[in-house]
Amino acid sequence: MAKGVRINKFLSEAGVCSRREADRQIEAGNVVIDGARAQTGSRVLPGQAVFFMGKPVQKVEKRVLIAVHKPVGIVCTAEKREKDNIVDFIHYPTRIYPVGRLDKDSSGLILMTNQGDIVNRMLRSANMHEREYVVTVNRPLTDPFLRGLSGGVPLVELGVTTRKCKVKKLGKRKFGIILTQGYNRQIRRMCEYFGYRVEKLKRVRIMNILLGDLEAGAYRDVTEAEYDELMKMLAHSKNTPAAVPISHPGKE
Repeated sequence: MAKGVRINKFLSEAGVCSRREADRQIEAGNVVIDGARAQTGSRVLPGQAVFFMGKPVQKVEKRVLIAVHKPVGIVCTAEKREKDNIVDFIHYPTRIYPVGRLDKDSSGLILMTNQGDIVNRMLRSANMHEREYVVTVNRPLTDPFLRGLSGGVPLVELGVTTRKCKVKKLGKRKFGIILTQGYNRQIRRMCEYFGYRVEKLKRVRIMNILLGDLEAGAYRDVTEAEYDELMKMLAHSKNTPAAVPISHPGKE
């Protein structure tokens, strides 16, 4: 049996990137183990030196999982070329990256972590993990509109139909919606299908983690109780790469 840790897992646990992104970086030749270019499937043995993009990688000892209230205008990416990227905005003292995305024009809860192992299990659509949103649209809600949203909406440009979901009227132009998918700009597309335009969208929950009264731009540590409950919810989730589009700057 081979010893050591697979290089993509090593990079993920070190907070460098997700396993999937690590595989891409390895193929691009950006990862070196003890002076030799890493290959897909390479293993890191105790004492070996790992370099990513020419910089040494230290395995993370302390787990970080924080809840962030992302304001409108901030982009959920670690890409430095994006001047409004969330990593620079948060300016956390250690390297972390967002779990999934939230549209630039939307606000609300986003989780950030240095634990790549949980990312795919949280994002993978097949695992049916809930995300809850509060949405304000440009005109009064109607019963047919709310029923239509909850019954599954064809997103022709993406070639999919959304899953049935829970929708609740909260005001004249405001409703709550719980999704288990993360298609690009999904809620906005769903509303547009019925002739509505989203004016305000806020994510208030991811699985068991609540946004609560966290102010826009602020963050907090996920509590031990929240983390333990999250791990229970993820215990039987698949951790293969999430099959969701990632080429766009955000998702609902």
